[in-house]
Amino acid sequence: MNNLIQELLWRGLIHDTTYSESEQIKNEIITLYTGFDPTYKSLHIGNLVAIIMLIHFKKSGDNIISVIGGGTGMIGDPSGKDGERILKKNELLYIFCLKKQLSLYLDFKNHEIFNNYEWLKNKLFIEFTRDIGKYFTINYLLTKDSIKRRISNNNSISFTEFTYQLLQAYDFLYLYKEKNCSLQIGGSDQWGNITSGIELIRKKRGVKVNGLTFPLITKLDGSKFGKSENGENIWIDKNLTSPYKFYQFWINIADEQAKKYIKIYTFLKKEEIKEIIFYHENDPKLKLIQKKLADAVTIFIHGKKTFEKIKFISNIIFNKKKRINEINKNDIIFIYKNIPHKKIYISKKIPIIDLLVNKSEFFKSKKEAIKQLKLNSISINKKKIDEKFILKKKNFISYILLQRGKKQFFMIKIV
Repeated sequence: MNNLIQELLWRGLIHDTTYSESEQIKNEIITLYTGFDPTYKSLHIGNLVAIIMLIHFKKSGDNIISVIGGGTGMIGDPSGKDGERILKKNELLYIFCLKKQLSLYLDFKNHEIFNNYEWLKNKLFIEFTRDIGKYFTINYLLTKDSIKRRISNNNSISFTEFTYQLLQAYDFLYLYKEKNCSLQIGGSDQWGNITSGIELIRKKRGVKVNGLTFPLITKLDGSKFGKSENGENIWIDKNLTSPYKFYQFWINIADEQAKKYIKIYTFLKKEEIKEIIFYHENDPKLKLIQKKLADAVTIFIHGKKTFEKIKFISNIIFNKKKRINEINKNDIIFIYKNIPHKKIYISKKIPIIDLLVNKSEFFKSKKEAIKQLKLNSISINKKKIDEKFILKKKNFISYILLQRGKKQFFMIKIV
């Protein structure tokens, strides 16, 4: 454990922990768990940190448990939210989808996946409030950041969400009793919930267990990746975020983010990472960190075969000398399926503004499209065009590659 904690600290994977520097951490096998919210059908790259943490512990010889919140997901965690979550029925939770994903990336012997609905469903309200609720004062619960934030922002909080951390605390107690689980890990926004579980076990069982949180991975605007379906989330499900888009996300992050993420999201050794950063800083334009990071994470999530296909696509569309009419049709179809695309009907010809805005929706507004055309940043099949351009169907093959600047691509199939 001592060596693992030091490794996690170096990687920037520890935000808070109940392990103190003066405390002698025993080098013994432990059992730990973390929870996953099943309110959407896929995990995203924020959740991926939890999976990576479990892998680190498993490689260190510890026993790992994943808990899918089939019970708590029906209530709603107040952490990080300004308002009440819309309550979901059990059948609207994506328990099977998450179990399938976790089984894929945590394919280890003795890795157990539980649904906390199984032990919460039979707990009577009066029994729960008597056996669990009596160990928590209102004053104690009000000190938790998730509760304080909601109240200080003049937002109300229902009794339902107020009791959420008691349910999660009970999860820890249950797993301690049934599986001798002595450590809970989670994102930094879960610190209050984790410490509530630690406190419950101390009071009921008279033993010390531990908690550890890792930093939340946030979007560019500082908000955390959530479960809502929108274009900003990077999902690990290839049907929600294409492998190509997934790969490009990592390629396009800033240098400082890349230096941080290559430690968090890869299992590369310390000396290897230091060497990559050293050579990157000698010539940042080569983006060595981003490339190594994108390669490693894409292979981990989508596999080597898909990764090689993505590299094939990138080599074609980013190659200025490679013309679309020089690419065989099968390769064009493959590219079309793996980058943002749309089928469009064109009778004979169409003005470029109409194509960019109304037909393809490559741009959200006419104003933005005109601006980019005047800046000479729009290409069709790798040839720059202006706002006077008119696309004539007879002059093009069935597929058209739109490009904005150096990084944004969109393919149209003319029908």
